[in-house]
Parts: sequence; C-alpha cells; structure tokens
Amino acid sequence: MKIKCVLIDDEPLAIRVLLNYFGNFSDFEVIGTFNNSLEGLEFINSNNVDAVFLDINMPMMTGFELISLIENKTRVVITTAFREFAAESYDLEVLDYLVKPIPLPRFIKCIHKIEAEYNLKNNIKIENHHIEPHIFIKVDKKMMKINIDEILFVEGMKEYIKVVTPEKTYITHKSLTSLTEELPTDRFMRIHKSYTIALNKVKSIEGNRIQILSYTIPIGRNYSKEVKSKILE
Repeated sequence: MKIKCVLIDDEPLAIRVLLNYFGNFSDFEVIGTFNNSLEGLEFINSNNVDAVFLDINMPMMTGFELISLIENKTRVVITTAFREFAAESYDLEVLDYLVKPIPLPRFIKCIHKIEAEYNLKNNIKIENHHIEPHIFIKVDKKMMKINIDEILFVEGMKEYIKVVTPEKTYITHKSLTSLTEELPTDRFMRIHKSYTIALNKVKSIEGNRIQILSYTIPIGRNYSKEVKSKILE
C-alpha cells in the first residue's frame, strides 16, 4: 500500500520540484496537487490522505489557517521560504518544516519521518525484518539506494565522488564532506582529503596506507595520528 500525499503551493515551480523528488520513491504516491488552498482543503477532507506538503503564504487562506480546518488526522509538512514561522508551526504539531529551496537530503529525511509515522499508525511491524541503514545518491538522474554496510570507501574527485562497494562503484555529483556527514561516525572516518573509509572493512595498515580488499588507500599526513589511534584502539 502506497503512502498518499497531497501538495499545496501557489508556486508551480515548487510543486514541480517536489513531484520530481517524489518520483524517486515508489512507496509514495502524490494523489493531488493544488495551487488553491480552498480546493486543496476540500480534497483533503474528502479523501484518504496520509501527508500534505503545504506552503504557508498563499492567497485566500494561509497554510496555518488551512491546518486548523483539516478534519482528519492527515499529517502536515510545511514548505516555505521563511524560517521564522518554525516555532509557530510546531505549536500546530506539524510533522516537519522544510525551508525552500528544499535540498534533496533534507527531503529524504522528511520522507523517512513520514514512513515511520505511517508504519506506527497502521501497526506495520518492522521489528521482524532486518532493515539495513542506507543512503540515497543520485546516479544518472536516478536516486540509488545503497546499504551503508556495503560501502568500502568513498573517494572525492573534485566535483564528484565515487562510492565503492564490493560489487559496484557509483559516481555522483556531490562533495566528499557532504556525503561523509551522512554516514555514521562510529563506522566511517575521513582519512585523507580525498577518502572516507568504512572502519570495519580495513584489512591492514602499512606505513601511511590502508588495505581494503584489493584497494590501497593513502592516509593523509594531517589525519595519520587520529586514524591509527581509531583503527588500532
């Protein structure tokens, strides 16, 4: 069963951006888009909607006014160019608050939050399934899901990075710093200006080089002491 979402925003570009993002997630379905808040409210109150992505500043009725008129338990995600309404929105118990332009990684975090709420609401038990922690990266216009446990290392290449797994190497337009921040710090470590490695994949250390499977990876001079202390502890 898909998670049904509605988008309400008077800016067509904002709706197109969200539709493009949602196109990468097969468990979600956008069942309605509206640039008129009254039409959006009528649709939400007449249909089974799991989450609504809602702009605040709209003609006729603001997003906050619309929230107060929602009759069912549809969860609300605020999408706005203004940060200053965050406190007021959480007083209304919104699920999330996204500031435009919405970065894809931030959108993905919101998607995971909606999934968690949906599973809880519908008593979907996930404890009997082994759910691998994962990240999404954009490869050739597709969002690819990569299980974190499969990652051997990440290599920075100017404006691109390589995410290396035993079976495949993925290349994406992203900074090494940005991706490293998405990885759990207890399992991954930056060891060079161009490399972040999975600590549990290290086979050996010799001098200032680390061996992971058949790959030999240099340790940066500025990282050497901390890296060896972490790995050899």
